[in-house]
Amino acid sequence: MAKENPKDTHARVIIKRPKKRRHQGHRGGQWKVAYADFVTAMMAFFLLLWLLNSTTEEQMSGIADYFSPTAASDSTSGAGGVLGGTSMLAEGAMSAPRSAPGVTVSLIPLTDDEEPDYEGLPGEKPAGSDAEKREQEKFKRAEAALRDAIKGAPDLREFSQNLLIDTTDEGMRIQIVDADKRSMFPVGSSTMFPYTVKLLQKVVQAIASLPNDIAVIGHTDASVHRSTNGYTNWELSTDRANASRRVLVASGLPDWRVVRVEGKANREPLIEDDPFSPQNRRISIVLLREAEKKPK
Repeated sequence: MAKENPKDTHARVIIKRPKKRRHQGHRGGQWKVAYADFVTAMMAFFLLLWLLNSTTEEQMSGIADYFSPTAASDSTSGAGGVLGGTSMLAEGAMSAPRSAPGVTVSLIPLTDDEEPDYEGLPGEKPAGSDAEKREQEKFKRAEAALRDAIKGAPDLREFSQNLLIDTTDEGMRIQIVDADKRSMFPVGSSTMFPYTVKLLQKVVQAIASLPNDIAVIGHTDASVHRSTNGYTNWELSTDRANASRRVLVASGLPDWRVVRVEGKANREPLIEDDPFSPQNRRISIVLLREAEKKPK
């Protein structure tokens, strides 16, 4: 062992380095709660995306109507129905007050027992029942779905002017009418244009979920088409109505829902003051009221 030098007068410096202790991990479970909340939020988010992808436009429209109800109009003017007598047409088309018989193709037999039986005074219709109100709400949702479908299709957006929707004593009436320089059928023909087929396909999408029976009615204007075989506006309007029925069925509408196909020729003009108006040429698709059916 070395001896200390007596001449070394400097004090010895001793440096102690403390040992660093590793901090122990936090023993709490708060991170698990935060992680569970994050996973739950992500599951809810992906569930929302899945629901939006799997829900039809009609269902989303119904949900929107449920959370955003609109107040019913107190007005008694006009038709009092879906559009209250108004029209999407620029000239304000109105339905004719008179009703004339037409050429009818009956798909199922009708009997007198199927006529509605109203209580009260003769010729008086009872006040709207709950069933009628529910049916009217379904008509409104179907109308909204159809208009949204037309607006959502870029190639059909311009044809919104050719669509007229209202309610009659029979039920909800969807009319596809001709306009200036835009006809649904070639002159004197029952073979419709491709865009007419697309319009009818959108109609099927809007009314497919409703249970109502359907009547399809064809109308012409007062123009006379001469034919050597006696083909007149009666045959033309009936053929156009039946051609529309075929497209509706081919687009997914059950065939049994169509109970009547009619041709009215020019007997019920939409524009009475102008029997040659192109708007008189039209196809009417009527959703017949369920509330007025008698139990069998």
